Amino acid sequence: MIKKENVIKIGQFLKPHGIKGEIAMSFTNDIFDRCDSEYIICEIDGILVPFFMEEYRFKNDTTALIKLDGIDTEKDAKEFTNLPVYYPKEYFDQEELENEYEWDYFIGFQVNDKLYGDVGVITAIDETTINVLFQVEKGGKELLIPAVDDFIVDMDHEQKILYVRLPEGLINLDNNGDIF
Repeated sequence: MIKKENVIKIGQFLKPHGIKGEIAMSFTNDIFDRCDSEYIICEIDGILVPFFMEEYRFKNDTTALIKLDGIDTEKDAKEFTNLPVYYPKEYFDQEELENEYEWDYFIGFQVNDKLYGDVGVITAIDETTINVLFQVEKGGKELLIPAVDDFIVDMDHEQKILYVRLPEGLINLDNNGDIF
């Protein structure tokens, strides 16, 4: 089973291109062109599913036309419209991971606030609102924290710790350090 912490979002399918199953994909990282992996990953009904690429070609600097194995008609290709596209994290080198990450990269990171200390673990990213949110869990409780660059003070990629300085009043912890 492919887990979200093992992939990085590299783009999004847009719409079918032509009638033979090609799909236009807007991408933020062209790693699929630079690495040996023959597949990309899509999230379908909350499950990460690999799809082998038969071929692809670039339309411009940010869009590629991709033909997936087994997707042979425009109707089949329509099922992929607006789906996010991921790539296995193992193909990214450490420098690339540090310089080119999507918010999904932080899933599994421990959040440590300069004032409050341990806040919890990022379990998901909520991109359904205009502001991206980290879903942080601690002690069975969930906290939503805005994913804002200005709040991030530092990060330890190896230990998977995100050091933040959150505005006063954004979170409330009791004397035991639990979220309430």
